[in-house]
Amino acid sequence: MDDGRWGHLLTRLERMLDRAERLLDGRGVAAPPAREDFERYWAYRWERNGASGRLAPIEHPHLVDLDDIVGVDDAKETLVRNTAQFVAGHPANNLLLWGERGTGKSSCIKGLLKRFAPAGLRLVEARRWDLASLPAIAAMLRGVPFRFVVFCDDLSFGEREDDYRILKTLLDGGLEERPGNVLIYATSNRRHLMPETMSDNTGVGEIHPEEAVSEKLGLADRFGMRLGFPRFDQETYLAVVDHYAARLALPVDRAALHREALRWAMEGGHRSGRAARQFIDDLAGRLLLGPPSGR
Repeated sequence: MDDGRWGHLLTRLERMLDRAERLLDGRGVAAPPAREDFERYWAYRWERNGASGRLAPIEHPHLVDLDDIVGVDDAKETLVRNTAQFVAGHPANNLLLWGERGTGKSSCIKGLLKRFAPAGLRLVEARRWDLASLPAIAAMLRGVPFRFVVFCDDLSFGEREDDYRILKTLLDGGLEERPGNVLIYATSNRRHLMPETMSDNTGVGEIHPEEAVSEKLGLADRFGMRLGFPRFDQETYLAVVDHYAARLALPVDRAALHREALRWAMEGGHRSGRAARQFIDDLAGRLLLGPPSGR
């Protein structure tokens, strides 16, 4: 083989080794967006590429109005207060929002953008399969002159999954202190994020069952605050229906509105803010379309 081909192969090998080194020690993570991007975009999504990744701006974020989230006033008030402390540079907690599906957990977090983004808050969406990248995301955001909430939606872990240990380390800080401009807000249908089985109570298969239970509780405990979103009762569900109907000024008798809303919830199998919104969207569309034309 001539010297030219040897040189070409050696150059390619050096590039491959350099890339492997950068991936192994974490230096393969891209630089954060420029300040101008953070000023222009309020929300980002982590896009992983192997051991590397980047913050991709979301050009059209879902700007929920917090005033439209009805029936969870206590949890919403606590969430807003904690976020106000954080944005102001004061001590604040990582938050876990847990409870029934469709009760407004995710919408509450999305609603923070409209209220706090002008003061410097930015949201970063990290999906369930991106947890291994959380340390890289935190390192990327350290020192950036904005306040970041890393949003992990619909978070839960199976019995044999161990990705939660990465989240536990970041919540506690590990040896490396968590950046002061980063908080983690997560939502889950599970109070403790982990599956709970009868064997947790009976101790079957465990010599020290209390240690297994403690391991499961440990992750949720690392969130400084845990806000519950309970199942809606009929009164709360109808209050949400009334709110959406009034906002759209629907020309419907209140008694008739409630009858149809309860029928909708019964057919859908549950009462929730999501069910109320879906019902109102359907009703508003039918009213705008008008009565079916006769043949």
